[in-house]
Amino acid sequence: MSDETTTNALEVSVSELSGKLKRTVEDTFGNVRVRGEISGFRGPHSSGHSYFSLKDERARIDAIIWRGQAAKLKHLPEEGLEVIASGKLTTYPGQSKYQIVIDALEPAGAGALMALLEERRRKLQSEGLFAEERKQLLPYMPMVIGVVTSPTGAVIRDILHRLADRFPVHVIVWPVRVQGETCGREVANAVTQLNTFGESNALPRPDVIIVARGGGSLEDLWGFNDEEAVRAVADSMIPVISAVGHETDWTLIDHAADWRAPTPTAAAERAVPVRAELEALVADLGARMRGAMSRRMEVERNAVRAAARGLTSPDMLLAMPRRRFDEAASRLDSGLMRRVERAQDRFGYASSRIMPDVLKRHLDTSRERYFRAASDHSRSLQRAVERSKARFLPISAQVRPTSLLALMERSSSRLAQSDRSLSRLLPQALSARADRLAKSARLLETLSYKAVLARGYAVVRDENNVPIMSSAAVKSGSALQIEMNDGTVNAVSTGLEKVSSSSAKPAEKNVHSGKTDGQGSLF
Repeated sequence: MSDETTTNALEVSVSELSGKLKRTVEDTFGNVRVRGEISGFRGPHSSGHSYFSLKDERARIDAIIWRGQAAKLKHLPEEGLEVIASGKLTTYPGQSKYQIVIDALEPAGAGALMALLEERRRKLQSEGLFAEERKQLLPYMPMVIGVVTSPTGAVIRDILHRLADRFPVHVIVWPVRVQGETCGREVANAVTQLNTFGESNALPRPDVIIVARGGGSLEDLWGFNDEEAVRAVADSMIPVISAVGHETDWTLIDHAADWRAPTPTAAAERAVPVRAELEALVADLGARMRGAMSRRMEVERNAVRAAARGLTSPDMLLAMPRRRFDEAASRLDSGLMRRVERAQDRFGYASSRIMPDVLKRHLDTSRERYFRAASDHSRSLQRAVERSKARFLPISAQVRPTSLLALMERSSSRLAQSDRSLSRLLPQALSARADRLAKSARLLETLSYKAVLARGYAVVRDENNVPIMSSAAVKSGSALQIEMNDGTVNAVSTGLEKVSSSSAKPAEKNVHSGKTDGQGSLF
């Protein structure tokens, strides 16, 4: 009899055993809901799948979300978040592990949502998205308003009705889902696209954007806490008014918006003024302006009248000029007659002195003098030509054309060489003379007495502008000129007093104190 233990159990391979375990687990736990805290989540893998763990205080289970299912989740997994995961259990034969494949994920109660909301709020606030200096001023009278909300709800009807009552403007409605998993992305896209109006299309650019929704629970308003939507509102170049929920409802968009309205109706009231009030205000301002202009005109009219009463009448102003004109006109006839008579007398006296014989003798004398001068000029010119010819003939006999050309070439060469030398040496000479002039100017400035005056000294001159070198040259009552650094002062001497060396004081103290210790005062 053999010692080996015999058994009739069927042998299976590891793969077969793992496959049976996998089918058993999946059949038994095909639909489960597990509550736990997310651990080890580092974001989606490069493949798009997400791998992490769910844990509580006593156990841990691996979890996986396939890429296709992750895009459908309403709430994405975050590290440390307590969630309720729905899915099925399966095994991973390669490592003998079991794991849950998650189909749906939701925070474990309102407390978890509030914790997630507070964590997200702190994160965005640390980035400065809620800072007051980022807030923009709302326009006083917008012409175009963009509204991001559901096109079928009561919110849009309330906003349009309120705008029509107060101040009808052009309204652009961008329809979005205000609840659900795509709400945040749609709101972010709406705000971003409205900022491009007027550039990428022919639609007018809104002056202000209203993001609105009615009241609801925290889960209903969760889309307006989406990080993408909050960033889009914070980065908007157009002022944004947030009107999400009732007055007690707060979302992260309320913090990022430029102004938060408690209700959608209040948002419409804040966006536009009351047209009737504006018309009344304009009418009142117009009436006040017309009244002010009327009063101003009356004041100016009275001022003109008062000035007119103080002016002399035109008759009084023209009386003296008119009289002088009449007197001059009355003297004109007699003065003209006397002027004519004096002219006639001078003409008669001149005509009596002019006789034909005298005039003929004067002309004959002038003609004879002219011809004699012309003859002398011709003879002088002929003698000058003969002298020049006599000097030129001996020289012309000695000068040959070839020697003359050579002389001209040598002269031209010397002239060109002199010109080059002058062009080279002239800037050097000018530069040297400029340097000497600059040095002389600096030396003059150094030796000038002006530099001494700048240190607090003064030059005393007499009335003839001659410098005084000794106090003995100053007499009592002498006029003096004292030149200082910033100007000249005129003074009169009161005499010279003898001062001992022990009682002498600086001149500055004497000037400021008004005492005459030391040298006598010059003022």
